[in-house]
Amino acid sequence: MAGDRPAGVPQQTRSAVLARHGMVATSQPLAAQAGLRILQQGGNAIDAAVATAAVLNVVEPMSTGIGGDMFAIVYLARTQELAGLNGSGRSGYAASIDFFTRQGMKAVPTTGVHSVSVPGAVDGWETLLKKYGTMSLTQVLQPAIDYAEKGFPVSEVIAATWEQSVEKLKAHPDTASTYLVEGRAPRVGEIFVQPNLANSLRKIAGGGSDAFYRGDIGQEIVASLQKLGGQLTTRDFAEHRSTWVKPVSTTYRGIRLYELPPNGQGIAALEMLNILEGFDLKSLGHNSAEYLHLLVEAKKLAFADRDTYYADPDKAKVPVEKLISKEYGERQRRRIDTNKAAKAVAPGLSEQGDTIYLTVVDKDRNCVSFINSLFHSFGSGIVAGNTGICLQNRAALFSLDPKHPNRLEPHKRPFHTIIPAMAFKNEKPWLVFGVMGGDMQPQGHVQVLINIVDFGMNVQLAGEAARFRDLEEGLALESEIGAEVRRKLIDKGHKIVWAVGEFGGYQAIMINPDTGILLGGSDPRKDGCAVGW
Repeated sequence: MAGDRPAGVPQQTRSAVLARHGMVATSQPLAAQAGLRILQQGGNAIDAAVATAAVLNVVEPMSTGIGGDMFAIVYLARTQELAGLNGSGRSGYAASIDFFTRQGMKAVPTTGVHSVSVPGAVDGWETLLKKYGTMSLTQVLQPAIDYAEKGFPVSEVIAATWEQSVEKLKAHPDTASTYLVEGRAPRVGEIFVQPNLANSLRKIAGGGSDAFYRGDIGQEIVASLQKLGGQLTTRDFAEHRSTWVKPVSTTYRGIRLYELPPNGQGIAALEMLNILEGFDLKSLGHNSAEYLHLLVEAKKLAFADRDTYYADPDKAKVPVEKLISKEYGERQRRRIDTNKAAKAVAPGLSEQGDTIYLTVVDKDRNCVSFINSLFHSFGSGIVAGNTGICLQNRAALFSLDPKHPNRLEPHKRPFHTIIPAMAFKNEKPWLVFGVMGGDMQPQGHVQVLINIVDFGMNVQLAGEAARFRDLEEGLALESEIGAEVRRKLIDKGHKIVWAVGEFGGYQAIMINPDTGILLGGSDPRKDGCAVGW
């Protein structure tokens, strides 16, 4: 009943998706259905996750692909094992700050050859399958190969995003020939084929990661980059390996949230929750000015730490345990003025990230929280030769400040924005979720988790509810947040800005702890869906 809802909680609209045996949720229906077919064929959650990610490479090419990076959190029901995989790539051995400063650059470019780092996705996919999967790369890549070779109809949201990148795609001949149709983006409903990508996927299906990092594909990528003045070498590709890491966590009102440690930004969400746990958020009303003010101020504090400390832990000391401790959260909480917005705390990256997120839970309740990304739309803007592979621009996230922990160095992972998440209730997986979109990700994780825990929203409504995004230029609010709330926030010192389409994309699967039923939610801001059986 509406009268039973806490203040400000929106009316229920579409239902969550319910299923008993298995479920996939992601941002594009064809990819979600490909993952579901793998589950129905007897594959487990890990098999389905890789199949879904591979299809997303084809049907949502501006966001993700084998030219990018991936991260995952995996739960194995039989052994109750929780593991994290860092599948991000590194800079080349020749990387140096001096190379850029000699050319008068104050930052690594966000497009072009110098924004490319070694793609980590393929090794990440293979590493996951070898340790926890039941199917081969050949089996799980087949749906993606089919869509790349035979084509797929382009959907509305994806077509609109594609259109926004036309000028970027025109800048490089191989990119233009791969992604443009007679110099334009494909139209809604147009069948789009990618034969070169299909060929690369087929080589990987047969030869594994060696075909990508130590075979013809890697050699062609390196040759293409070096023709453009790039510094990556075949050694940089040949020596790439993914890294198993231990997820880190904090509790929020009895729920334990797991994130991956840096070089990603997941611990910012943990710090925000520790700060916010000391406030009675429910009493303030959902998306009230008072409520939003506290979340924004907590975000500013956590992101100031993020921008100061986060880096590749193999190359820098990151004080993770301190940053996610309850004691530190309490100390940070005391810095918040409930009546006034802080001005001196820099928020973080302002760029909109293009990323996909997917989650899979299978019949045995193995769970995968999986994120794969090129960073900006179509990454660096470079497709390497005839590979059909668009290369990421993750190297743009390195700092050229020689004193910063995230400074550019040889064979180093850059700071990363993409973060999968998994929440436990009573020591069992309860919510497997993510919110894609650059620095929106930790902000989104916190908002949707609080929607569920504090305001009792179901897994679908929690992702539909209006969100904020604190940007470098000011505070962006979705249109459902009304004029009176905006006025009060302005009175507190917030600068309200307009930002269309920058509020992330949420996907989630909840496991009912009493019945074991799966409940899926998918963000209406994207084309995706949750599907189950």
